[in-house]
Amino acid sequence: MTTATDSPPTQRPPNNNSWPRRLLAFIRNTWRGLTSMRTALILLFLLALGAMPGALLPQRSLNTGKVDQYIAQHGWWGRLLDQLQFFDVYASVWFSAVYVLLFVSLVGCLVPRTFEYAQQLRAKPVRTPRNLNRMPHHASSTTDMSPEDVVATAKSRLRGWRLTERTEESGARSISAERGFLRETGNLVFHFALLGLIVAFAIGKMFSYEGQVIVQANGSQFCNSGVYAYDSFTPGLRVDGTQLTPFCVKVNSFTPTFLPSGQPEQYRAAIEYQSGADLRTGQWRPYQLQVNEPLRTEGDRLYLLDHGYAPTFTVTFPDGTKRTKSTQWKPADQTTMLSQGATKFDRPGVTDPEQRRKTQLGVTGLFAPTAAFQGPVLSSSFPDLRDPAAAVDIMRGDLGVDSGRGQSIFEIDQSQVRKGALKRVARENIRPGQEITIDDGTKIRLDGVRRWVALQVSHDPSQVWVLGFAVALLAGLGTSLVVKRRRLWVRATPSGSGDEPGRTVVEIGGLARTDQAGYGEEFTRLSGELLEQTAASHREEN
Repeated sequence: MTTATDSPPTQRPPNNNSWPRRLLAFIRNTWRGLTSMRTALILLFLLALGAMPGALLPQRSLNTGKVDQYIAQHGWWGRLLDQLQFFDVYASVWFSAVYVLLFVSLVGCLVPRTFEYAQQLRAKPVRTPRNLNRMPHHASSTTDMSPEDVVATAKSRLRGWRLTERTEESGARSISAERGFLRETGNLVFHFALLGLIVAFAIGKMFSYEGQVIVQANGSQFCNSGVYAYDSFTPGLRVDGTQLTPFCVKVNSFTPTFLPSGQPEQYRAAIEYQSGADLRTGQWRPYQLQVNEPLRTEGDRLYLLDHGYAPTFTVTFPDGTKRTKSTQWKPADQTTMLSQGATKFDRPGVTDPEQRRKTQLGVTGLFAPTAAFQGPVLSSSFPDLRDPAAAVDIMRGDLGVDSGRGQSIFEIDQSQVRKGALKRVARENIRPGQEITIDDGTKIRLDGVRRWVALQVSHDPSQVWVLGFAVALLAGLGTSLVVKRRRLWVRATPSGSGDEPGRTVVEIGGLARTDQAGYGEEFTRLSGELLEQTAASHREEN
C-alpha cells in the first residue's frame, strides 16, 4: 500500500528589511501623534491636572513638617502618595515627563505650521471656482457695466482684503479675495507664548531662589549675603547661594492693626534698606512694608509674611553675672497669638565641658499677649499686646546644643528630657517685671517682650518674561477667537447672447474657512453693497 505524504510547506525567504521598516513606521507614527495639536492640548490638560496636587497637598520644598504630619495622619494613603511623589510634585519624574513632552509636542507642532503659514502669506488667493452657485453663500445680478468696471468697483469696496484679479479663458474677469489671516497669527502667537511660558518657568526654576528669615523689629538688620543669613532657603537648580543679590534691610518697628473681634486688619513694618550704590555710600532708604506690597529692589522682592513675639528674659546667676536674651517664640494659635518657644542660656565662666552641660538653662512654655487664666492654665484672649504673661518651665541640664545635631530654636530637645539629662526645676506663671528663683539661687526675670517679623526674599529672573508671554498668550487667544477666516469671489461675465445681450452677469460667492457664525450676515451685506454699487454706477452713467 502506498501512502500519500503531504508536501512540505513552501518557506518564504526571510525579509531582512521588514523590521527596520516597521521600526521606522512606528517612530514616524509616534512622532506624528506627539506633534499633533490634539496631543499638545491633552498634555497641557495633564500638566494642569498634575499641578493640582501641588496646590492641594503640602510640599516638602515649602514645609517638610506639614508633609510628615500629613503622612502620619493618613497612614498607608499618605505613604502611597509619598511614593508617587505627590509631595514633591514639581520635582517628580511624572510631572517632568509631561512637561518635557509638552515642550517637544509644541515645538514639533509649531515649526511646520509656521513655515506653512509663511507660505500661505506669500501665496495668492485661490482661483475663483467654476460654479459659484454651489458655494454656501451666493448672489448674482446683471448690469450694463463692463466687466472691467465691475471689477474696479468691487476692488474699491474690498479694500483691506487680500485679493487677486484674474482674466478667465471665457473672457470673464474675476476677483479672489481672502480675509482673516490674523486668526492664524493669533493662534500661532498663543502657542508660541505658551511655549515661551514653559521655557520661562524652566529658567525660573533653574536660576531663582527663595528664603525666609525672622528679624526682630527693634532695628535689627538682615543682609542678603548668603545662605547662612536665612532660617530656610530654597535654591534653584543652578543656584549655590554664593552669588545672591546684595542688599540689606533694617526693621525698625512693626505695627499690627486688629478688629475688635481679634481678626487682623493690617500689618505694617517700618523698614530701611540699602541696595546698589547705597551699600557703598551707607545711605538707608525708608519703606513701609505691608502684606502683598513687597519691596522690589535689584530684581528681588521682599515680602512681609508673618509676625510674632520674642519674650526677653534676664538670668542672674549666683555669682552675680547676668545674661539677657530675646528669642522669638512661634504662634501656636494664629487667632489669639498664644505662642510657644524656648530661650536657652549657657552659664558663664564654666570652661569644663562636662560641668557646662550640667548647668545649662532652658526657659520654655507659653506666652500670651493678652493673658486669660482658667485657674493656673494660661491662654490668650486677644492677639495684640494688652496684658502679656508667660507660663514657663525652667529646665536645667544638658540642652543638647553641643551634640552636633541641628536643633529648633522654638523648643528644647525632648530626648534629653526622656533620658534624664535635662530636668525641670521650676514651673510658674510670670508677668513682665516678675522673676523666678530656683534652688541654686539663680533668678530668671521676664523683662518684657519684643515683636518679630517673618520676611521672605524671592528672586526670579524670568518674572518679566512670564508676564510678557502671559499677555501675548491672552492677546493671541483673543485674536484667534474673534477673527474669522473667510473667502469671497466676484466674477463679471459679459453676456453676448440670450435675453440680455451686451450686459454683464455679476456673480458673488462666499465661503467661511472657520466657523460660519456671522459670515452669512457679512456676506449678505457685502454682496448687497457690491450689486447696489454696480447698479448705482450704471444709473449715474445714464
